[in-house]
This record gives sequence, C-alpha cells and structure tokens, in this order.
Amino acid sequence: QVQLVESGGGLVQAGGSLRLSCAASGRTFSSRAMGWFRQAPGKEREFVAAINWSGYSTSYADSVKGRFIISRDNAKNTVYLQMNSLKPEDTAVYYCAAGRVIAGTFIGDYWGQGTQVTVPS
Repeated sequence: QVQLVESGGGLVQAGGSLRLSCAASGRTFSSRAMGWFRQAPGKEREFVAAINWSGYSTSYADSVKGRFIISRDNAKNTVYLQMNSLKPEDTAVYYCAAGRVIAGTFIGDYWGQGTQVTVPS
C-alpha cells in the first residue's frame, strides 16, 4: 500500500513557476514509477509526466514538454513537478500517482487527493 500527499499548489500569474511535491509513505516507493496527472473543470483527467523508479527515464505530455520537469528523491520518498512558464490552460487539479509502466504507458495504481493550480487569464 502506498499513500500519497501532494502539496505546493496555488495561484500564480501566467509566466510564473510552481513546484509541486508528492510525499509517499510505504517501503515500495523507490521501486515504483511515479506520475503526475491533471484534471481541469469539465474535462477528463489527463497525463502530465512520469518518471521511472531510478529517475533516469522520464516522459511528458506534449502540452507541457519543455516547460515542466518531473524528478524524484528516493531517499525522501518524494516526487516533484517543477512547472515553469505557466499558462492559463495549465489550471487544474494536479494528482500524483504511484504505478507502473506497461508498453510505454504509465498506469496509476495509487493516487493522491490532488492539489489545485490556478493560472488566471
């Protein structure tokens, strides 16, 4: 079992930056792939970024590539999402997930409660 708690969300002006954190409990964190997803009002949850267990392999949605960076610190059981050059369309609830990669697709097995990111237009 893995429990995840996100933090770091808030309101930021367009062009600004935020860093989200996801603290995980459980002994299996360092062996799991981790991902970030987001859900905007009225839209389905969408993939944002993922990182493998070692941190050496990452993947991103096209909409955030070049602006967001996912990283992890296995010693701290924490995964991060550095978000730069934020746009109003990045406004959403951001969710952290612990899971696995199957055929190049990240599958979330455990989910956090989410943290709100708002970028006013």
